[in-house]
Amino acid sequence: MSYKAEIPYGVYWSTPFSKWQGSLSHLNAIAFGAHVAKLELTKRNVAIDDFDYGVLGTTIPQKHAFYGAPWLTGLIGAKDAGGPTINQACATGVRTLLAAVQEIEFGLVEKALVVNADRCSNGPHIVYPNPAAPGGTAEQENWVLDNFSYDPLGSNSMLQTAENVAKKHRLSFEEQHEVVLQRCDQYRSACAFDHAFHKRFITLPFAVPNVRFNKTITTLKGDEGVVLSSAEGLAKLKPVLPGGTVTFGSQTHPADGSAGLVVTTSDRAREISIDPSIRIRLQGFGMARTKQAYMPEAIIPAVQQALKQASLTIKDINAITSHNPFAVNDIVFAKAIGWDVMNMNNYGCSLVWGHPQGPTGTRSIIELIEELAIRGGGYGLFEGCAAGDTAMAVVLKVDNGQGASS
Repeated sequence: MSYKAEIPYGVYWSTPFSKWQGSLSHLNAIAFGAHVAKLELTKRNVAIDDFDYGVLGTTIPQKHAFYGAPWLTGLIGAKDAGGPTINQACATGVRTLLAAVQEIEFGLVEKALVVNADRCSNGPHIVYPNPAAPGGTAEQENWVLDNFSYDPLGSNSMLQTAENVAKKHRLSFEEQHEVVLQRCDQYRSACAFDHAFHKRFITLPFAVPNVRFNKTITTLKGDEGVVLSSAEGLAKLKPVLPGGTVTFGSQTHPADGSAGLVVTTSDRAREISIDPSIRIRLQGFGMARTKQAYMPEAIIPAVQQALKQASLTIKDINAITSHNPFAVNDIVFAKAIGWDVMNMNNYGCSLVWGHPQGPTGTRSIIELIEELAIRGGGYGLFEGCAAGDTAMAVVLKVDNGQGASS
């Protein structure tokens, strides 16, 4: 199918992603997301005051997060735009996009702003009252560290889900490292010619503000904290878990950042697009859940559902990006769906540039759009797993009037 909603070409953005406890670690993620969105919309001459819907994706609590999307849109200047705040862990990027698409599909709104903003650094330490505990003592958790390492349903870490899938499919750490080296080479291509690819949607150099957003305290020339692996370096690594296959080199790292995009009607998309001859149409969405503690496998049924809704097969797809917290994800997906694992994420991925949760999928979707635009158009697929052994996928079409590229 083809939804009514479109993404106007070029009306999307991302910040560079910054390493754990790096240059963005002092900023409230929601306020920072609003700051960046306002700058980027103004840069594109997009009227801010006529947004009638806003979706905020954020997965790590920040001060004043209770006010969510209306706070964010108010900070930007879109004071008539209300809407939800959504947390679906690593799948938040697709879920917030779908939320905007659905509102437009049913004619409830015309111009939606989608912003995903998270900060893994300085995660909150939360205290929960428990009057029934001995002496009325409280329960507590470190939101980021505790939840990364413990699924309350299965008492397993996310890393264990990758190991379970690697064992089931007999994936060696050597096979995983081959994919890592390819992903690093693909990221290098995005950084070539002074970050020419990244500058299609990231403002570089990027001015990092202070907490009051009235002064620049440093600048980033690109993503911060990226480690581009070598064969020699990977060979020295041992699996993180005893008897396992996943090393620190074959998994992503926590990061900070934000990313956003506009979703609107076809007519309004052409009005605000930086190139009205290029159309970005949404074709299908998928969501799935798999067996407990086998998270990377959830992407397979999610992709199948998205392709079915789009009335396409994998042979119709021209480019694929993924959220791959582990190299295992891409290998298992490619084998199951019938795709060359080395021919996806052609300009980078979260395995390399990091994982700030909500913004991760949004950035990958933007990179997918830009890859298709460079190719001359075609169908694209994004997929990614999420906490709770779930996954989401989206199929979109970029049409520049020349037809799909093979």
